[in-house]
Amino acid sequence: MNKPKALLLTEGMHGMISQVEGMAKALNTEYSHKIIRLNFPWNLVPPKFTPVSQIVLKDKVYLNEGEIPDLIISCGRKSVIPSILLKKNNPSIFTIHIQNPKVNPKNFDAVVAPMHDEFYGPNVYKSEGAIHYITHEEIQASKSYLADKIKGKKIVSLILGGPNKYYGFNNKQLIEIFDSIKFHYISKGYEVIIVPSFRTPKTIIELAKKEMSKFGYVVESVDKQAYLSAYALATYIIVTCDSISMISEAMASEKPIYVAHMKAKRNNYRFKRFFELFESMGIIKNHILPLDKIWTYKKHNEAVKIALVLKKKIRN
Repeated sequence: MNKPKALLLTEGMHGMISQVEGMAKALNTEYSHKIIRLNFPWNLVPPKFTPVSQIVLKDKVYLNEGEIPDLIISCGRKSVIPSILLKKNNPSIFTIHIQNPKVNPKNFDAVVAPMHDEFYGPNVYKSEGAIHYITHEEIQASKSYLADKIKGKKIVSLILGGPNKYYGFNNKQLIEIFDSIKFHYISKGYEVIIVPSFRTPKTIIELAKKEMSKFGYVVESVDKQAYLSAYALATYIIVTCDSISMISEAMASEKPIYVAHMKAKRNNYRFKRFFELFESMGIIKNHILPLDKIWTYKKHNEAVKIALVLKKKIRN
């Protein structure tokens, strides 16, 4: 039996791509990804005030010319209108939107929203944290990738995010995180692996090299294999607080996870709800110190859990 064809719609950000691909894989689809670009001024207008019309789109959004997908899996504000438009023109398409679409959920066949979004509806399915495309098996398969970059077996891996509208990532905050790692880990014989993300500016990578390279290894560019290897090699994982997606992905490692908190620039209530949930589930600790004993938590794969429900709905 042929796999269903899925069209993935996002704005191109790593966290969004991870979520739609995670769902597409869990639904066992053949998928193709389309980056959505909207014409001005619709790229600045909330979806609920945007017309459901081709005029808002810069590009056509089918897999190939004339090919209609079986499913559309979208994530992010800019993907809302093209998903609704394609469904309107082709009612047989099953549409899934991930995250709060900021429009009535009835515009989609299913909405998958994280619990910290507090978004509800009869066709809204709740996930604990962000859905993602990282698997424990992929992490273990990449273990050797950075093995020759590190000498010891006691390793702490720091996953760096970057500035966003909630967190500024100034040098003072970063140096406080680096100093905490030196005091609580390096002093106890640990080595560090530092991995940047798509949002990590070059200046932050350079600061990490200056402060931490003599204590381990700093990956200097975005490298998925290095990212996975850092998880596999780590005894402990530290993730900066700016990315719910990265913290959710770290969960696939099944390793103890600390969140490196920084002062927020604005109300970060969604983040706070997420941190409280994951701490109550025993997945994260909301501090770097003190160095706790290794802890374990229940294995989670939110994409697979929700896909089991959605497969029945798709068949019907």
